[in-house]
Amino acid sequence: MQGLAVLVRGISAINWLVGQILSWLALACVLICFTVVVQRYFFHVSVLWMQDLYVWVGGAMFTGVAGFALLRDDHVRVDIFYRPASIRKKAMADLFGVVVFLLPFMYVVIQYCWTAVARSWSYSEGSANIGGMPGLFVLKSFIIVFAVLIGLQGIAMALRSILVLADKEDLLPPDLRYKIDAPKEAH
Repeated sequence: MQGLAVLVRGISAINWLVGQILSWLALACVLICFTVVVQRYFFHVSVLWMQDLYVWVGGAMFTGVAGFALLRDDHVRVDIFYRPASIRKKAMADLFGVVVFLLPFMYVVIQYCWTAVARSWSYSEGSANIGGMPGLFVLKSFIIVFAVLIGLQGIAMALRSILVLADKEDLLPPDLRYKIDAPKEAH
């Protein structure tokens, strides 16, 4: 069980690090977009590669930090039943969801995009816009990065669920354990 806890911590550390680094792309995206707007409306100049750049930076950021969002439990979920459930029931729901839905879907994403990404790399695909950014193949690779990081974090979720069901959640640091929802106070 100690090995499972080490694996959960390791995968979570990878997604935490990637999330910390790639979240800075949000600032880059805003600054690039601001520059494009200033160029267009104040100087009446349009630089096409910069228009591609802020869209591509945004796409790289959102696909790259998806595993970090899953680590932080920031993804949208319907928690009519999940939120009030006991930690054991949450663990069972997470284990089922990861094994039946998340991991098979990430496998499908990788299977279907692998050929397109490889083809894009084979001819160094660039923007479809004349004067646009080169290197679209790098952005397309983020689809695989997305699936791998989400899949890894899904494995960490499944292992965490197994630890909970085996009454060994105490092997994980507090920030990787299930959160207990505090009852809402009446005002």
